[in-house]
Amino acid sequence: MKYIKIPFLLIWRLWFYILMFTTVILMSPLLFIFTIKEDSYHLLWKLIRIWSKVLIYGMGFRLDIQLDEEIEPNKSYMFCPNHTSLMDPFVLVVLSKNPIVFVGKHELAKIPVFGFFYKRAVIMVDRTNPESRRRVYRMAKKRLQNGVSMAIFPEGLVPEEEVVLAPFKKGAFSLAIEFEMPIVPQVYYDCKRFFSWDVFKGGIGTIRVHQHSFISTTGLSIRDMNTLKDKTFDIIYNDLVNDKKYMKDTNSKK
Repeated sequence: MKYIKIPFLLIWRLWFYILMFTTVILMSPLLFIFTIKEDSYHLLWKLIRIWSKVLIYGMGFRLDIQLDEEIEPNKSYMFCPNHTSLMDPFVLVVLSKNPIVFVGKHELAKIPVFGFFYKRAVIMVDRTNPESRRRVYRMAKKRLQNGVSMAIFPEGLVPEEEVVLAPFKKGAFSLAIEFEMPIVPQVYYDCKRFFSWDVFKGGIGTIRVHQHSFISTTGLSIRDMNTLKDKTFDIIYNDLVNDKKYMKDTNSKK
């Protein structure tokens, strides 16, 4: 039965890339206009949210969202979800009506067509380059206005599938303290199971999301960064290990 599904899975995977690149090309005139000026970012965000919904629902997914605390308009936050899938950023975009600026890997700018707009909408970082990390701070100061938030996947890269949650990098937490943004821990239980990097597994289904209560950074200093990082890690890790479906998939290779 497993091998019978493989051709259908491959066609379904191919459909994702067809859907993604076709919609990017169709949106390219608006994307070009909205990325010319910084003050058009709110319009770009609305377009990206529509695009993300098309990709999620077009792949046969649905969202089941649990919110322990609601986002306030015109307030900046630091979103910190776990990272298991290419689908994660699209889920995050759909969850927030407020504009979010992503800090992302510079390698994605090399993707044809997509990369052209990616490098105009995302603050790119090369984690091996100290000057690149300083550039993130400079650009963040320019963009964190009028309720614009930031999003960083604190694990950095997508970990191996048998890893529950990879160790967190410091960048999200130092930025959150610097700009006094509350941390928003988000848990994505099902993206790994439905749309992992393994092209021979996956399928349509409901993606469950848990947005935990926010962690205040008011009054914190850089000395508190590791404590803040560990607290966020523990919230997400404990939620994941107590989810039977996530853990069954995570341990599938063992």
